[in-house]
Amino acid sequence: MIRYVWQVSPLGVRVLFVSSFLMNLGFYALIPYLTLYLTGSFAWSMAMAGVLLGIRQFSQQGFSFLGGALADRIGCKEAMIFGVFVRATGFLAFAFCTEVWQFIVAAILSGLGGALFEPAFLAAFARLTPEKGRKEIFSFRSVVINTGMVVSTLVGSVLASIEFFYLSVVSATLFMFVAVLIWITLPKIEAENNGKSWLGDVRDIISNRPFVAYTIILIGYYYLYMQLFLTIPRQMKEVTGDTSGVAIIYATISLAIIFLQLKVTRWLRGVSAQFIMIGAGTLMMGLSLFLLGFVTTIGTVIAVGLLFALGNMVAAPVMYDVVTLFAPPNRLGSYYGFNSFSLAVGGSLSTSFGGWLYDVGLASGFMLLPWLVCLCIGLLVFFSMYKLEVSRQPRYVRTKANEG
Repeated sequence: MIRYVWQVSPLGVRVLFVSSFLMNLGFYALIPYLTLYLTGSFAWSMAMAGVLLGIRQFSQQGFSFLGGALADRIGCKEAMIFGVFVRATGFLAFAFCTEVWQFIVAAILSGLGGALFEPAFLAAFARLTPEKGRKEIFSFRSVVINTGMVVSTLVGSVLASIEFFYLSVVSATLFMFVAVLIWITLPKIEAENNGKSWLGDVRDIISNRPFVAYTIILIGYYYLYMQLFLTIPRQMKEVTGDTSGVAIIYATISLAIIFLQLKVTRWLRGVSAQFIMIGAGTLMMGLSLFLLGFVTTIGTVIAVGLLFALGNMVAAPVMYDVVTLFAPPNRLGSYYGFNSFSLAVGGSLSTSFGGWLYDVGLASGFMLLPWLVCLCIGLLVFFSMYKLEVSRQPRYVRTKANEG
């Protein structure tokens, strides 16, 4: 299956696969250990560390629409190069921070870099991916991302155990290398300026009510997913007594996706209810996080990680491809950028409100609190996606009838 995906992928998609691996390696090696660095070396509270991560998250997803609109106008390749370089600058800055305001500046820089390159990357990936093998190619992207996560657990744990300074420098270097790689090898992707102003793009997107509803519902998915970077590392440290628990659950999730993602995609190939698939995957993630509140051994940690991974395997590949159902081809960057608002809000709530819930649960003795909220969110997303699928189905049937 991997050989098939590589064969049907053009050069540009292959370059994006390599870039995605390196960027996720650099990102996941740094961000989870940043929380432990702040709460350990600088004695920050979980809530305070969560606010910083929320600032980084919102700096990225909150401005991704502007990054996507820029990519539609100047070209995806140019936007990616600039954004990856800005991200590298932010990550390098973490190595030299000692004051709160310095960490905030570094977080904003790293976030803005992502705002520039992420929608451009997704738009380029969607435009360069051929129709043949499209589902498999989008699924393989999840495999690549999680392969980067697996390697990052080794790189991150080794460098963090030596000194956080080296972890920050290595992560920044990886992003700088990606900027050069894209500049040299990625084919130029011509901008398709639609002649509208940025405000015109906003008005058109907001008038697309099903797409706006889809974006809002995804806030719940990202709330659950972003627990990987704050409360899950802390919970794993409580269970195992050291940072090894972080590596264990990340490795479990990543290895499961690496070896099973393409199989799951093949099993679900005949399922046409894409929104329900996203909802079902999110519900599995919520259930796994709820069960995380009961884990006491390494075995139960692995079991919970496998359930979380399965939910992600069902939902994630479909989420990105679904955007192309809503977006005109010449505004893919803008639509992907607007869709990132779900990650901006969901991620910020996850790291700030989620961190606060963890602290409240710890102080009150009700440690199940943050995980119970996760289960409720999973249920809410499932039922919302079900309603969205049902509301779109008659329109879909009429369109097919007209085509016939």
